[in-house]
Amino acid sequence: METKHLQTTLSPSHSPAYQVLLRAGPRLKRLQQVHAHFIVSGSYRSRALLTKLLTLACTAGSILYTRQLFFSITNPDSFLFNVLIKASSKFGFSRDAILFYRRMVADSIPQSNYTFTAVIKACADISALRIGRPIHSHVLVCGYDSDSFVQAALIAFYAKSGDVGEAKKVFDRMPERTVIAWNSMISGYDQNGFSKEAIGLFYRMRELGVEFDSATFVSVLSACSQLGALDLGCWVHDYIVNNSFDVNVVLGTSLINMYTRCGNVSKAREVFDEMNERNVVAWTAMISGYGMHGNGREAIELFRLMRIHGPPPNGITFVAVLSACAHAGLVHEGRKAFASMRQDYGLVPRVEHHVCMVDMLGRAGFLNEAFQYIKDLKQGEQAPALWTAMLGACKMHKNLDLGVQVAEHLLAAEPENPSHYVLLSNVYALAGRMERVEMVRNMMIRKGLKKQVGYSIIEVGQKSYLFSMGDRSHPETTEIYKYLDELMLRSKEAGYVPAPESVMHELEEEEREYALRYHSEKLAIAFGLMKTSHGMTIRIVKNLRMCEDCHSAIKFISHIANREIIVRDKLRFHHFKNGLCSCQDYW
Repeated sequence: METKHLQTTLSPSHSPAYQVLLRAGPRLKRLQQVHAHFIVSGSYRSRALLTKLLTLACTAGSILYTRQLFFSITNPDSFLFNVLIKASSKFGFSRDAILFYRRMVADSIPQSNYTFTAVIKACADISALRIGRPIHSHVLVCGYDSDSFVQAALIAFYAKSGDVGEAKKVFDRMPERTVIAWNSMISGYDQNGFSKEAIGLFYRMRELGVEFDSATFVSVLSACSQLGALDLGCWVHDYIVNNSFDVNVVLGTSLINMYTRCGNVSKAREVFDEMNERNVVAWTAMISGYGMHGNGREAIELFRLMRIHGPPPNGITFVAVLSACAHAGLVHEGRKAFASMRQDYGLVPRVEHHVCMVDMLGRAGFLNEAFQYIKDLKQGEQAPALWTAMLGACKMHKNLDLGVQVAEHLLAAEPENPSHYVLLSNVYALAGRMERVEMVRNMMIRKGLKKQVGYSIIEVGQKSYLFSMGDRSHPETTEIYKYLDELMLRSKEAGYVPAPESVMHELEEEEREYALRYHSEKLAIAFGLMKTSHGMTIRIVKNLRMCEDCHSAIKFISHIANREIIVRDKLRFHHFKNGLCSCQDYW
């Protein structure tokens, strides 16, 4: 069996021909000229030169030329195959890497751990689960199932392909786990929506004394962002600083995302300002963070600085800028930014940019202009998300007639999406058309459509707790409900008025006793107030848009409890303090 470590020293590496090849670099025309010189001089017989030529051709992005070179070589050996498979995988030619691997197997060339690591990575990059499974079987047959590099590659492959269970099986079977394996598993959990499990595995890694690296922190910070786990995110940041880790652009951007998505935008800006290198992703992350918190002016100012001192903005940057303008009501600034896309940067607006424009115009009350904006787009550009933003604006401004027109377009585009029916029923309810509400409800029943279940997450003592409406699964349920009842009673005495019956229409009869008082965010806030000391900020993450009643109630609770309460819902952040919200009821 071939040795499990690739030998990298090539005897002719100091030859004049090899030096000419190195000087040509990954530039196709020069490589072709050098190749012609090799043929004339007879140097093409050197396997080392051909292998290097293949690698550079692949690096240059010409997979066609790479294939032509490869098929011109008689009896390619395992070293050449391994280098070719790795280069193809590394430079984005995953399917070609798999084809070269299959040719290697067909030619009965022995594979090594180097082969399997490269081809499994290629499968991971295109989430090719059906192709990768047989390769895993081949790994077992060839006896490389206990190789740590191959195991780590398999974990990443299964995780990227959506089979977290199989990734965990590979991880659990490893007798000794490298930091790469730990990172792959944590990242796999996070990428597949299992942020709580990702953090749990990180805690286990910490308990076992496994040494972290920057990749560990990037994955853990991403999981913290999803759960709003600020305490753990701060611990990670302190660890990075205290252990003198290099805060490069990737790690710095991860910290920015963590702080903005956990509600501390000022700390995110500190990280941004301290970064030695800022690429377009870092600038965009900070602009987006300001937008999520309703700090539109700050987002626009940072965008202005980016245009002067930073890299050219890309399409995602403009989504962040336009979204910030929409949430802050900065219509004039939004129009200017949208026009700048084409005029200054030659960027063609995509669906997400059009959605931001419709959202911005609709929120600001320019309903007719927003509606006409959609109608002026080509038929193929009128995506459901545009009509969703338009219908939300109709609900916000209680425009029933236009809302019904918009709903017809939306339901025609996505007739099986339950959230559209709920939004339409909300429009009818706010207009007092309860017979229409009942009609929409019956349509949902006939189609077997159900609303998405709402939940809220709160972090207390570096541990996350999840609540759903009317939730009684927590061991301290009785105490939480009693505390919440007292809060709501005091809120009523302070002037809080529960939402009218019209906003409860979408609930089933048996849910109504819990509908307003026991929404998930209220339960999470009550638990947070019970379990944290006076003066500590309460931070909640909710998977859906917060309802109007909860928005009103939390303003009163923030005043009564004398606490700042930060809620991140599906659309944005709300900072409640002293009876007011940062959104100024513009949401």
